[in-house]
Parts: sequence; C-alpha cells; structure tokens
Amino acid sequence: MNQNTTQKLALTDDILLAIEKPARYIGNEVNAVIKDKEKIDIRMAMCFPDVYEIGMSHLGIQILYDMLNHYEDTWCERVYSPWVDLDAIMRERHIPLFALESQDPIKDFDFLGITIQYELCYTNILQILDLSDIPLEAKDRTWEHPIVIGGGPCTYNPEPIAPFFDLFYIGEGETRYRDLLDLYKKCKAEHKSREEFLLETARTIPGMYVPQFYDVTYKEDGTIESFTPNKEGVPATITKEMVTDLTHTTYPEKPVVPFTKITQDRVVLEIQRGCIRGCRFCQAGQLYRPVREKDVDTLKQYAVTMLKNTGHEEISLSSLSSSDYSALNELIEFLIEDCDKRRVNISLPSLRIDAFSLDVMSKVQDVKKSSLTFAPEAGTQRLRDVINKGLTREDILNGSIEAFKGGWSRVKLYFMLGLPTETEEDIAGIAELSNEIAAAYFETVPKEERSNGSIQIVASTSFFIPKPFTPFQWARMCTKEEFLDKASLTRKAIMTQLNQKRIKYNWHEADASVMEGILARGDRKIASVILSAYKKGCFYDAWGEYFKNDVWMETFAECNVDPDFYTVRERSLDEIFPWDFLSCGVSKDFLKREWLRATTEGVTTPNCRLQCQGCGANQYGVGVCTEGRS
Repeated sequence: MNQNTTQKLALTDDILLAIEKPARYIGNEVNAVIKDKEKIDIRMAMCFPDVYEIGMSHLGIQILYDMLNHYEDTWCERVYSPWVDLDAIMRERHIPLFALESQDPIKDFDFLGITIQYELCYTNILQILDLSDIPLEAKDRTWEHPIVIGGGPCTYNPEPIAPFFDLFYIGEGETRYRDLLDLYKKCKAEHKSREEFLLETARTIPGMYVPQFYDVTYKEDGTIESFTPNKEGVPATITKEMVTDLTHTTYPEKPVVPFTKITQDRVVLEIQRGCIRGCRFCQAGQLYRPVREKDVDTLKQYAVTMLKNTGHEEISLSSLSSSDYSALNELIEFLIEDCDKRRVNISLPSLRIDAFSLDVMSKVQDVKKSSLTFAPEAGTQRLRDVINKGLTREDILNGSIEAFKGGWSRVKLYFMLGLPTETEEDIAGIAELSNEIAAAYFETVPKEERSNGSIQIVASTSFFIPKPFTPFQWARMCTKEEFLDKASLTRKAIMTQLNQKRIKYNWHEADASVMEGILARGDRKIASVILSAYKKGCFYDAWGEYFKNDVWMETFAECNVDPDFYTVRERSLDEIFPWDFLSCGVSKDFLKREWLRATTEGVTTPNCRLQCQGCGANQYGVGVCTEGRS
C-alpha cells in the first residue's frame, strides 16, 4: 500500500524553480499512501482549501486519509489551495489542479471532499473547483465530474455555499463514509443518474444534506418563512453524525510527514472530543457535545507508535480543554518519562492555569523561554459570568502568582470586544486586569530574581462573532466602526495604567471579523455575492494581505444584498435561522435558555460534570452524559 514509487510530477522543473516552496506540490512525503490505480474502485481527493502548511496541520483530514486508505477499494489523496504564485501560472498555462500522491487531475476523481474550517476560506473553495475544471455550481455538473462533498464545522450553516456542493456530510467523518462509497458503487453498477445517487444518499444515509432537494422561502422582511424538502423521503431535519466510541475509532498511526515546515509540525494526540465548560460564545463547545474521552492506555500506545513512525521531535495533546481529561495526570507522567528518553518536547495547549497545570508545564517547558497563556475573554467578572467563562479574577491572579514563583515572566492574555451586554467599564477592565497581573509580578518576584526586562504582558483582543448553534446566535454584532472604537478605548485605558510600559496591546482586523460574521449567519442569498467576489479576484480572504474588503462591499451592493442584515440586526427568539433544519444534538430550547440566562440574569451555568443542564446531547447515550451510571 505504501509503495515508494516516484510519480511523474504535474509541474515542470521550470515552474517548480519559479515558485515559492515547491515542496508544497511534489507529494511523495514520508508515509504518503500510493496505490495501484488498476486495483481500486474509488478515487477520493481530500482537500483543505488553504495553503499546504495550514492544510497539512489539520487533524481531521489526517484521520479521514488514514481511514479511507485502509479500504482496499479506495485510494484517498490530498489536495490544497495553490499559493497565489502557482495559481497565476496554472491559469496562464491551463494546468489542471492535481492531487499530491498521483499528480493526477482532480477532475478525474470520483469524490472531492472539502473540509471547511473557517468562513473566510469560502472563495478558496471556488478556487479549488475552478482550477480543477469542475463547474462552480452543482446544478451544472454531470457524472463526468467528481461528487463534491463539504464537511467540517462550517457545514453547520452550509447555506451561503450550498449551491457549490453536491452534498454536505454533517458531523464527524468516521461513521458514514463506508456507506456512502458502497452506495456510489451500487448506483454506478446499476447505471443510475447522478441525481438518483444523490437522492438515495439523502434518503438512506444519516447525516447527509443534499441542498438541491430543499427549498427555502422568505418573508417580506428577508427572514426565512420556510425550509422544506422538495422530494419525498428526504428528511426535514438532518442530525449530526457522531463517533460514540472514541477509543476504538480509526486514528492515524503513520501520519504523513511533510518535506517542508508546517504550522503544526508535530505528532498530535487527540485525547478527547467535546467540552464540559459551555462558554456561550464557543461554537465548538456545542457542536462536539457530549465530551468523549479516549482511553489512556490507548493514548500511550499511539504516542509511542506515532513518534516512532514519524521521527517528529514534539508531541501535542489535542482537545478543547485538556485540563478536563480525567486521566491527564497519568498520561502526562508517562509522556514525560517516555519523551525525556527520546528527547521529544511536549506541547500542552488548552490547559486551565492551576497548580497542577503549572507543575506539569514547569516539567515540560523551559520557563525562561515560554509564555504563559490566559484567556479571560472579558475584563470584568460580570461579563465573564455573562459569557459563562467560569474563570474568576482570583483564578487568574492566583494562577499568575504561582507562575511567577515558578519562573515565568511572560504572559499572553486573550480577550474579546463586542460581547453581548458589554459596557465601557468592561472594556476598562481589560486594562485593569492586565495591570493587576503586572503588579502581582513585582509583588511576588524579588528584585534580584527578576529576569532581563522583567514582566512582559501581551493583551490581545479579537472581535466577538456570533456563531450558529451557540446561545449567542441571537446576538447583535458590532459594526466595523464600533469595533475600532472599542479597540481605541482599550488602548487608551491601558495607557492610563501604572504598569503600562509592561503591557503590549494587539487587536484583530475589524473588516475581516465583520465579513466572517456575515458569512457565519448567512443564507443562500449570500452565495451570489461569494461567486461574484471570487470572479473579481477575491481568494485567500483569511490572509490579511489578500483580503479585499472594498471589493466585497461593492459586490454586496451590486448583488442587492444588505450585509448589515446578517450582523447588526436584532433577532427575535422565534426567527427561523438558515441552519434550523440541522440538529447538532443540542436543542434550540437549551440555547434559548442560555441566551436568556446571559442577557437577562447574567448568571453562570455549571459545567457538565457538576450538573446536567438538559442540553439534549444525552440522546447519544455516551461520554460525560453517562458518567457515574451503572
């Protein structure tokens, strides 16, 4: 299966020498899977619509790549967005987009699976289709073209990009691909049409959304009046697919090792999925409920095997909240002992800063070089309660003091501006909290023990973006001008603090945040804007230097679509959202309750392990929902 045969490259030497980082396009990396095309039935291209270094760092594609290539009848290959330099050459010379392993054109594959991790990659999806000579809209495709599938978190509101996809796989990818491939082979053998295959998929395979079989109507005010199937037997509600046994599901023991440095150049150990915390702004915390853990002995085995099979010099734990993994202590002790022998570094993201975490971090990090990261998200306790952060001022200050005692002298703080109910007092609280942490350093660390430059605090603010399937999906989003005013207030408040010279302040791009908000809660009317913007040269919108806000705004006006309708407009509790035909396992009633607890009461909700909140995720009967039951 893993033959080391050299494929003929799709790009000639003169092209490879003319572009940045040719290693992005030549394939044949360590652990890449090469199969005999004559001995397989189905060819699948898995795509991350961003540059190679970003896409190769995505765990989801690694998992599906490994799973699909274990099927004897299937060969799964990879494809990423060509960078702007190669994009121009491919268009000029009419070179079709190709897969890394075989270097064959994507248009010759049976399936093109695209993972959609963030909204600002939507125009890159069109770049992928365009360079592959695949019609941009699903209605124009025939059996001559691959079936285009969308997956990932953005498919929980697929409507802005619905016309570009044949189908969307809603949920975790490990559960239904075998069913889909078998149905494809059956329909092909029976000479059924493309539409018949898609209709049978929609009718018989859970988690599959085929946009062409649903109609949407609108009220005069632009909100949705109805969203209904237009074919008999197609489900009115599509429920997410979810892995119920995380320990024994597929996981890549031989992940592909790139030739060039990538964003996450390390072994990644997924320890659990989901989160017990219930932060009201966090989409992932709702989508991946309930929390499911992977058995610690299995994780130990994966760690040893993957390090051996890759030669990586770092291992990272993957989780939304690593501190909540019940066997973290045992796993960390094993990794410290094993990795020390191998001279492998351990990366521990998503830890809550408490005494245990600091003790662990001091064992695995050089504290003189590393920064400590806190994410208070809000500057005051009132607003942290509104967003259900579950972190007090005392937690933050005590964690900082313990860290300073342990030798840390650099702190990164992450906040959000524009959260529901935010006041100027909350904004000033960002500066005050940053200052208190700096003051705690000087009170804790004797002068003779302070490192060069002493305490360094970097306070960063992003702008709040309401996302589907969160309690804040009803929230109003700020305008660009409001966001910038809030950032200016934050900067001015920091300048009034006693320790202002120790605090550096960064803030996010306001234009890009607003665009992300439009796309996140958009409907099918947005698709025409995305298509027109792409045709005007918009892609790589997630990269600040290539984001053309003026072109986007001009395109909204030309398409007669009001962008403010999706952001600053107030929403009623009974409004039908574009994503209401999907179920992520968390009920809309629960999200409404959390929205009202936030905005009318300003109170927190206990985490899942302390008290069940009846969110609806217990319908799956697994994970944290069943803990403590016989």
